Amino acid sequence: MRVVVQSLLGFSLLCSSVVWAEPTATPANNTAQIAAATPPPKPSILPAVAGANAIVQNQAQAQENKPLTAEQIIKEKASQDAKVKALVKDQATRLQQLEKANLEALAQNQELQLKNDNLGVQVQVLQSEQSAQMFLYGAATIAVGVLLGFLIASYIYTKRRRQW
Repeated sequence: MRVVVQSLLGFSLLCSSVVWAEPTATPANNTAQIAAATPPPKPSILPAVAGANAIVQNQAQAQENKPLTAEQIIKEKASQDAKVKALVKDQATRLQQLEKANLEALAQNQELQLKNDNLGVQVQVLQSEQSAQMFLYGAATIAVGVLLGFLIASYIYTKRRRQW
């Protein structure tokens, strides 16, 4: 028994060292690791915001390339303000749409809960009616059994009386 346990422990140590050994780096492995290490690009959630970010970046690059006059700066600031206002307005309309959809969903949820409660009450009523009906069937069966018992007993009693 002791030899078996020692051999199993040795075998497990041997297997664990093989499993945990790191493979040597190959060029194919390095490219796969580099590809796996770079995160995939995140999808843009709001295209309007992404478009605004791209415009702001383009304008920043344009500003770096050449000096702007005061009039150009004022025009760019006004256009950026207009874009920001448009984004805020867009977000406000989206917020209103979401609030409206939320209210509709809440109303529908409440309606479905009422229907669910009504159906639960109907199920309870039907179950109680069914149990009452089974009780009546049982009572009728017992009554018929008692009646048949009395009839059979009276028939046997009268038959024995005639034999005397």
